[in-house]
Amino acid sequence: MGRVSQAQAQENRRRIVETASRLFREQGTHVSVADLMKAAGLTHGGFYKQFASKEALIDEATSHAFAELAQHHTVALEQHTGQSDTAAQQALIDAYLSIEHRDNPSDGCPVAALAGDMAREPGNHEAHRVYTQGVSDFADALATPDQDGITRLCTMFGALVLARATKDSPLSEEILATARAALTATATP
Repeated sequence: MGRVSQAQAQENRRRIVETASRLFREQGTHVSVADLMKAAGLTHGGFYKQFASKEALIDEATSHAFAELAQHHTVALEQHTGQSDTAAQQALIDAYLSIEHRDNPSDGCPVAALAGDMAREPGNHEAHRVYTQGVSDFADALATPDQDGITRLCTMFGALVLARATKDSPLSEEILATARAALTATATP
């Protein structure tokens, strides 16, 4: 079997990072390298050709997840160009506190999906630094003249985590609806 081209190696790395980003948000960073590589459609042995360690992949996948979040916010704001900031903020809140977001953590917000893993990560890891900066950036994006972004993020994050934990009960949808209503009520002039 021949060596892969540099372009193919870059494509493999991209695929591993994207797969890891999704799997880590869905299942946590404890996902095995073997399972991750299988999900990426690559062999386990190829992992160490791309990454020095699993921690290096966690760092890069966390960064990728927050880059996706920033891109999502940019697209959401562009969709509401010409509308009030309140309309854009409300659309973001509605999407974040939706049943679809609750049920699809692999494509969702890394703040909620990776919180438990990052709480266990040493503060000197790159993933922890990226996570902390991502939380700060998200809070800044949520701030309005009338509302603190950290408070809004904590409300959204807490509601999403609780809704996921109670997913198979009517309480789950009630949590999402109550948080949406609370954030809407405080955002209305």
